[in-house]
Amino acid sequence: MISRLISVKVHSCFVPLIGNGDRVMGSSGRILATLGLLSCLALSVNIPAVAAAPPPEPAPKEAVRIPFAQRYQAVQHGGLVRASNSGISCRREVAPQAEPCAEVQKGAAGVNSDFEMFYSEVDKDPDTYNSTRAELKVPQGAKVSYARLYWGGNLRVGEQKPPEDNGRVLVAEPGGAYKEVLADTVVGHKSDAGSDAYQASADVTPLVRKGGAGMWTVAQLNIAMGHSEVGAWGGWTLVVAYEHPQEPLRRVSLWDGFEGLAAGAGEAAGETVEIAGLGARPGSAGKAGVVGYDGDRGTLGDSLTVTADSGRRVSLSDGENPFDDVMNSTITEFGQNAFVRQPDHMNNLGYDADVFDLSPALSGGARSLSFKFAGESQGHFLGVLFVQTDARR
Repeated sequence: MISRLISVKVHSCFVPLIGNGDRVMGSSGRILATLGLLSCLALSVNIPAVAAAPPPEPAPKEAVRIPFAQRYQAVQHGGLVRASNSGISCRREVAPQAEPCAEVQKGAAGVNSDFEMFYSEVDKDPDTYNSTRAELKVPQGAKVSYARLYWGGNLRVGEQKPPEDNGRVLVAEPGGAYKEVLADTVVGHKSDAGSDAYQASADVTPLVRKGGAGMWTVAQLNIAMGHSEVGAWGGWTLVVAYEHPQEPLRRVSLWDGFEGLAAGAGEAAGETVEIAGLGARPGSAGKAGVVGYDGDRGTLGDSLTVTADSGRRVSLSDGENPFDDVMNSTITEFGQNAFVRQPDHMNNLGYDADVFDLSPALSGGARSLSFKFAGESQGHFLGVLFVQTDARR
């Protein structure tokens, strides 16, 4: 595979205008018809108003590669939280060397290509074929300022899913019924000899403001089941920025894109996104979250490092995400299970949504940060980066 490395620098030179993704539908019109009779008497008739059928939702455009760009940024008293889960897991072992599926789900090393993979289903709804839940821990008394849902996976495994369905999922707030959510931005979609991978996203701020904290359910992820040399993977992550008057003043930043990564590229082959001026004081606290696809637990070579403007380079890792196996199919925060998930597999077989302690990189203060991602030998895809740091004003 062609090896690549991505470098993302985070700062605050602009705040883009973010829409809420609402679509304006066509309004109904009034039809006037005149009926003529074959006689000397003509009669005009007004036909009652008829609602025109709404036009079908256009499918969002797709791109093989989407460079990382800032989606949202704010300086406010508050922070970032997220909910996340994978949508598929192992059903039985296929490779002779594979660990038992039950042990892999508990955290043993294992790659999705060693198993027959099948959908996770928790809602007991006959009209859905996959569904998972995760807890969103918005603090009590907080106001949601922005929320975005990301989802993606592999469309080609033992079956081939149609890419036309990439931009649609069902979402249920805590205690609520499913609502259709449609992607409101370009969908990353790359098909090659082995996989057919994508990531889509949508602004769901109004929905999260209404639904609040609790267990969120996402269903009908467009991902394929079965077995192949590449394997099945897929999942979703809901990233939420909130305001709370009793919390420190913080800068929150959300970045997204769709980039393929593999090992051994070196910095000369990397790509850089630049922005300027965090203004974090020495000793500031912070955290950084990453969403990735097809990272394998036990396949080494992938890493995440961050460099402050002082030049100090720090490896972001923890007890569940070693420095040379960061994309290892975990959903953790500072190496711990920080919220309830259904199901709650430790090895998510190709889906990562981890949050790392950024404070060591901020020990000397920082005006900017440079994140560098190196890919493992099997390759993986990078989809989301979100950063929270103490702000100075």
